[in-house]
Amino acid sequence: MIHITLICAAGMSTSMLTQRMEKAAESKKLEVEIIAMPESKFRKYKGETQVLLLGPQVRYLLEEIKAEFQPKGMKVAVIDMKDYGMMNGEKVLEDALKLLG
Repeated sequence: MIHITLICAAGMSTSMLTQRMEKAAESKKLEVEIIAMPESKFRKYKGETQVLLLGPQVRYLLEEIKAEFQPKGMKVAVIDMKDYGMMNGEKVLEDALKLLG
């Protein structure tokens, strides 16, 4: 099971993107758990995360988030603004999987 978490300012638009990513994963028969939440809530989250994706609106937090969470083994990246705007769940999922190697 691959665990992917999306974070943004409020969690609304990332929730829509999460649904599209889940559909893409389903069609590829991938076992993934994808969740979305506000950045402030993630800092208290105790669940598993292998890939942490930041919404473009919180990209300014990238270095801070990397410093805090990469040492814990998480892959951290910012979601491409175009893919985010188009709600391209398939492409965002592909990018997340590439981070895992």
